[in-house]
Amino acid sequence: MLLEKKPHKLTNQIVIKAENIGVSFKTGFQKDDYKSRVFDFLSRKKKLNRHQLFWPLRNINLTGYQGEILGIIGSNGSGKTTLCKLIAGILHPDEGNLYVDGSVSALFSLGMGFNKELTGRENVYVNGMMLGIEKSKINKFIQQIHDFSGIGAFFDRPVKTYSSGMKSRLGFSVASFLEPEILILDEALNTGDAEFSQKAAAKMRELVSRAKMVILVTHSLRYAQSNCDRLIWLDKGVIRAEGNPEEIVEMYRSTVPEKPKSGKSFSIQKTESDIKNRRVMVAKNISVSYQIGKETHWALDNVSFEINEGEIVGIIGKNGAGKSTLCKVLTKIITPDKGSLKLKGETTALLGYGTGFNAQLTGRDNIYLNGMLLGIPKKRVECEYQKIVSFSELERFINKPVKEYSSGMRSRLGFSIAATLQPDIFIIDEALSTGDMAFQQKASEKMQEMIGQAKAVIIVSHSMRFVEKVCTRVIWIDQGKIRFDGEPKEAVTQYKKLTNIEKKKRN
Repeated sequence: MLLEKKPHKLTNQIVIKAENIGVSFKTGFQKDDYKSRVFDFLSRKKKLNRHQLFWPLRNINLTGYQGEILGIIGSNGSGKTTLCKLIAGILHPDEGNLYVDGSVSALFSLGMGFNKELTGRENVYVNGMMLGIEKSKINKFIQQIHDFSGIGAFFDRPVKTYSSGMKSRLGFSVASFLEPEILILDEALNTGDAEFSQKAAAKMRELVSRAKMVILVTHSLRYAQSNCDRLIWLDKGVIRAEGNPEEIVEMYRSTVPEKPKSGKSFSIQKTESDIKNRRVMVAKNISVSYQIGKETHWALDNVSFEINEGEIVGIIGKNGAGKSTLCKVLTKIITPDKGSLKLKGETTALLGYGTGFNAQLTGRDNIYLNGMLLGIPKKRVECEYQKIVSFSELERFINKPVKEYSSGMRSRLGFSIAATLQPDIFIIDEALSTGDMAFQQKASEKMQEMIGQAKAVIIVSHSMRFVEKVCTRVIWIDQGKIRFDGEPKEAVTQYKKLTNIEKKKRN
């Protein structure tokens, strides 16, 4: 899904002017992350210098012009989200000067600001007013927001029952009905099915036409090259290059390693797996229901399947189809209302990027916390700690509170923790929906290596290319039921065909 790059009027009027701006954080202990003391004890490590000054951005100079679509690219932890928060006024620079001419609306990690105990409708009002929308305007647009989100009856259900994709839909729907002068889209559509992504693209084109300026943060180089007038490449807190999108993308691509240290290709390879005739998972007539008002909604309805040792099973489907609910059943987070589930082996799940992290604690502390929650003995966490940090490539940030991490950094750390477990059954639910190109390739290779260790791997993804290449089998879920179960290429073909038919009907 790409925004259509249409000619638009560029001017010399300055909308954003940054002169030598920098922002700093003190790493380690702060008043609101006192729990880290507990993990100092649990990890039995020498206390580090927990008050070092860290500069995620420094000496940043940039100018943004009216009518411009400015793209920002760079690896996880390069400072993209921090820069957006400065422009949005969420953070203030510790040095330098920043001029912003106009009101700013920013879409950060959609749905992350929702109160999970409130309904979708209630969260629309809370988030809308927090974003500066008057209640009368929310009243005017509430039905349009509901319709645009496409989450149906879930609109009046607590957000804790939503999948990550449903949160993404609702978050975008709220923000898209603003009338911003400066619009910031920070990886705004990482999680979402193709149908909603296309719908959102059309909406963003409307927003672009009304805004003074648009800033797009993305890891999709093709997306950036196709839609931006100019690109800024951030690297380790400084601007490495800026200018013509094609030239900047080519420069950035040249820095991504073609081969890892192992010598194997970094690109996604078609999986070759030795599938054995030994059952590791048997699901029989699994059903899960939610009460929505007076109606009963079946998130899963008589779902049955078997998984053999050696299989990599992809789970696909639209947002709200039941994919995340199924993962929670398989990991025993949810007990089904009907049916039975038999597992032969330990199951470890990585549900979303860093969703189990304590935002007040540092990355280091969260490694110990998550490791122990996932069943890793403390001694093993100690032995594997440096391996986890090295794989995540977050050495510079590991003593910062996770609340200061970008979504991509959480994705890196979450995957790195889970990938050290060598579980019998490994479930990955959109865990790599955000992240830079190099880490996604590195993680893809790691998942394929894990097949030699794990009995089975289950991957939930909206990337059809990914599931077609990596998975040995695909289960397509639609409205809580299994619509197809079989060969990946055929599953993807049928899924795309239905999506195109539904798109034509809407048009």
